[in-house]
Amino acid sequence: MKQYVVARPLYSEDAFADEHEKIHRHHKTLRHHVKQYFTCDLKRAKNAALSLLPFIGWMRIYQLKEWLLSDIVSGVSTGLVAVLQGLAYSLLASLPPWYGLFTAFFPVIIYFFLGTSRHISVGAFPVLSLMVGAVVTRLVPDEGPPVNITGFEGLTSDEQRVMVAASVTFLMGIMQLAMGLLQVGFIVMYLSDTLVSGFTTAAAVHILVSQLKFVLGLVVPGLSGPLSITLEKIFVQIEKTNVCDLVTSILIMGVVFIVKEINDRYKAKLPVPIPIEVIMTVIACGVSYAFNFQVIYKVDVVGRIPLGYESPMAPNMQIFGQTAVEAFPMAIVGFAVAFSVAKVYSVKHDYIIDGNQELIAFGASNIIGAAFKSFAASTALSRSAVQESTGGKTQIAGLLSALIVMVVTLAIGFLLEPLPKSVLGAVVIVNLKGMLMQIREVPHLWRRDRPDCVVWVVTCLASILLGLDLGLAVGLGIELLTVVFRLVRFWIYEPEGVKIFRIPSPIFFANIDFFRGKLVEAVGFNPLRVLRKRNKALRTIRKLLKKGELQMTSKGLLLTSSGPIEESEDESNMEELDQPTDFKDLPVQVNWNSELPANIQVPRVDVHSLILDFSAVSFLDISALKGLKAALKELIRVEVEVYIVACDEYILEKLHSCKFFDDEVKSSMFFLTLHDAMLHILEKHPVNSENTKVCEKV
Repeated sequence: MKQYVVARPLYSEDAFADEHEKIHRHHKTLRHHVKQYFTCDLKRAKNAALSLLPFIGWMRIYQLKEWLLSDIVSGVSTGLVAVLQGLAYSLLASLPPWYGLFTAFFPVIIYFFLGTSRHISVGAFPVLSLMVGAVVTRLVPDEGPPVNITGFEGLTSDEQRVMVAASVTFLMGIMQLAMGLLQVGFIVMYLSDTLVSGFTTAAAVHILVSQLKFVLGLVVPGLSGPLSITLEKIFVQIEKTNVCDLVTSILIMGVVFIVKEINDRYKAKLPVPIPIEVIMTVIACGVSYAFNFQVIYKVDVVGRIPLGYESPMAPNMQIFGQTAVEAFPMAIVGFAVAFSVAKVYSVKHDYIIDGNQELIAFGASNIIGAAFKSFAASTALSRSAVQESTGGKTQIAGLLSALIVMVVTLAIGFLLEPLPKSVLGAVVIVNLKGMLMQIREVPHLWRRDRPDCVVWVVTCLASILLGLDLGLAVGLGIELLTVVFRLVRFWIYEPEGVKIFRIPSPIFFANIDFFRGKLVEAVGFNPLRVLRKRNKALRTIRKLLKKGELQMTSKGLLLTSSGPIEESEDESNMEELDQPTDFKDLPVQVNWNSELPANIQVPRVDVHSLILDFSAVSFLDISALKGLKAALKELIRVEVEVYIVACDEYILEKLHSCKFFDDEVKSSMFFLTLHDAMLHILEKHPVNSENTKVCEKV
């Protein structure tokens, strides 16, 4: 076996700096960055255009003969599904069904030019639709007057609801666009896959309950806000169930479920998935029209679908103020889900997506869509799967799907007027299977990563019981707590009299107190309490010496009185107790680990050296600097030698610039490596290697 041996001097940071000249990195000035940012040339202009309009990039490489037919087939298939889902998800948003067709058209057109994903299908997403519906029913409830908002005068209830949905969508788009322009898309990445899974599972439960009123044919007021997931208002009317709606829904759900399973099982053999939702919708429309379900069986149908598009509408500023709290989580959830789906397809088909550009694309899509009365757009997993699995290569498939929706809107929408709403509800419920089955992740998470399992369960339960907006906030809070918990796990290795304490994360305001607590736990004593005990003992010794009850002998301090001695309880100057022990007026220096006279009790300190391994500490903030310095001083004052090893050069520079060092905390405590520090300690305190142990403190 080949070996190598390295022989070099033992280095502290100071000694290494004395022997080796540091090469300073030249940092660019703010002026240079500003100048570079505003400098424009042909190359930068080209890159900017490609970045802002990504479709130019893939259009230049578009393979007409190989891709066009696939995009056409995919676009037609996706368009038919988009029509159906647009109608269905409008019910979730508590809006007339045809507004879902607007959501399946305008955002798709804008995303074609601005989006970086080639495979996701943009449009209504059930979770977002439900969140929009919660806002709509809060401001314009089914029962009672609407909230007093300027601009509602003279409008019907449906028109008021459209204004609310469009305004909150416009505000959501502004938030997404602002995040994209400010390049803060990374913030959304703090929504882990586990949190999104728990949240969307809870949303699926909300959606399921919201659709029961259509499946059962009941007239139930829309529910919104915390504890909206209640079945009470449905159960009190259960005897009014419309049997025709119920039978139709069960039949639709059964057939669609079975065929979808066939699609999944034989997807490798089928040229395209069987569009069973579209087929069943056409059949249901025909049967409903032929047998006059609306009149004979009192079935609630889609009803009149106006042909064409409506005039643009400006958002209502007063609604902005009423819905800002709901709009922000909608912006986050809409982007997070779309970006997660886009990532899957970008990896599968080997191209790059840009998170910040995606925010810009969805922000612009929602802003322009809202102006034309569409509601919140993201991507639906099932619709995107159709677009990709039917051979879609680029967003030309999305553009063609929008054209299919436009044909329905402008020409043949009236054919869908006899469609029972129970059919739309059944289609929505069947498409929840993927989200509901995410609950199967829980046992796997429990076995592999329990903190992640806690995030999933708490997010899901909170979203079910408290509502989606509050549930998401609770989930984020729990996720941040687990992150902090993971960041503050410290490992220690213990030779005799030495503690080696490894910190595997940055130290900052959120974990500095936890760090200090774990440090105390690791060394086995509280240095501040020990210091105070020692200074109190010194007070007692000085008092006894002054009274002549304690004398210096060849064996040390000897108690001459036989009466009981009380420890000094003088609390008149507590600040002195926190200062370093001072032996200047004593005839001898006290050995604190030996037996003290007069039964004075002071905790033993068996640790003489502590090494802090900073190899994984990438930064410290001001709060951490203050807390670290206080902890080091407490240890130094009880005669524990502290060494810091493998510290990043950036952190050392920051310590110097922040005047971290003084007469007690010195730069000489920093060593290049753990090995350097350990050799230095062993020179001062030889140790028996047999008396070592390794343990982990969490």
